[in-house]
Amino acid sequence: MKILFLANRIPYPPYRGDKLKIFNLAKRLKDKHELHLVTFVQTKSDFKYREDLEKIFKSVHLIYLPKWRSALNCIAGLWSKKPLQVLYFDSAALQIKLNDLLRSYRFDAVHVQHLRMSPYLEKRSDIPRILDLPDAFSLYWERRKKIKRNLLITLFESIEQKRVLNYERIIGQYDLSLVCSQEDLEYLRQKHNASNLRLLPNGVDFDIFSPRHHDYSHNHTILFTGNMDYAPNVDAVIYFVHEILPLVHTRFPQTKFIIAGQRPVKKVLELANDYITVTGFVEDFATMYNNASIVVAPLRFGAGTQNKVLEAMAMGVPVVCSEIGFGGLGIKSGQGAIMQTDAKAFAESVIEVLQSEALRRSTGQQGAEVARSKFDWNVIALLLENYFKEIASKNKSTNS
Repeated sequence: MKILFLANRIPYPPYRGDKLKIFNLAKRLKDKHELHLVTFVQTKSDFKYREDLEKIFKSVHLIYLPKWRSALNCIAGLWSKKPLQVLYFDSAALQIKLNDLLRSYRFDAVHVQHLRMSPYLEKRSDIPRILDLPDAFSLYWERRKKIKRNLLITLFESIEQKRVLNYERIIGQYDLSLVCSQEDLEYLRQKHNASNLRLLPNGVDFDIFSPRHHDYSHNHTILFTGNMDYAPNVDAVIYFVHEILPLVHTRFPQTKFIIAGQRPVKKVLELANDYITVTGFVEDFATMYNNASIVVAPLRFGAGTQNKVLEAMAMGVPVVCSEIGFGGLGIKSGQGAIMQTDAKAFAESVIEVLQSEALRRSTGQQGAEVARSKFDWNVIALLLENYFKEIASKNKSTNS
């Protein structure tokens, strides 16, 4: 098949989030299919990754969209009904390039990443199209509104949530719309009465994240990973440091908390002290996981599933997490990840895991089994391939 990927961010280097998913899916499809890529770069230095991407994609088209231009898009569209997330990625240059490619190639299917990119192919019903949503974005904003903030931020979040919810109806314009968790799928189906929703889970690269004879005997390091300019992650570590870690320290006063991830904002950097380390960019997350006693994911808003939870589970490291994303794992609490909903219970579970080698071992080993059986990128890429074949077949039947 000849497949076009339309991505909102350049999928290289494949460290976290949006980049991770497209890179891993394409890497596993490239030997059987002809892949092409159109995506944005926000800095001119990103152009240097073209050569790396050309090892996977037959053609790579990078559209320069600097942050200042995206900011102007949002300011100009303040009174628009479109969400700021969509306005941020508005580009006439990308639309022109996309139109040229669609005239030059006969694609069997197009993969559109994120609600942000959905306008570009909204009306092209002549082409088999999949809209791949990382999560139910309106659910993300609905949860975010519940966190106490100042009046102006609360007002903005309320407006953006309504815009996103209304705009999400666009999912019905695509042949298939994919989400990464059953929780998000059911939410969108209920909100929009959409019949074209399917599941495409997030995954784990087992060439990188797999059990490494993890030492379950130590009990002195708690780890959190993620992009540290991402609002849910920033809120999560501040919440953990102020409301959960002090309770853990009453039982284990020497326990260290490591916040690992790129682009830490000032509020995160200010958390560092003798027992809290903020690493900044980390190239080798697998070693970070393997050296941790426990991984925590105390997110209070967000949607989808959390890569930090999947990666830790894949390596056999026990996790304590909030309910955000837990439903997407399809497991019971304790099968690799222990779910808690409030600060005191969260701290008690962390303490319980830290004080029991047997519990760390059993939880971690169950997590590794679940991750390998359900979240291997090889399995997920095969599922996406089948979705491509399904929409391509329907399109041929319709046009024959």
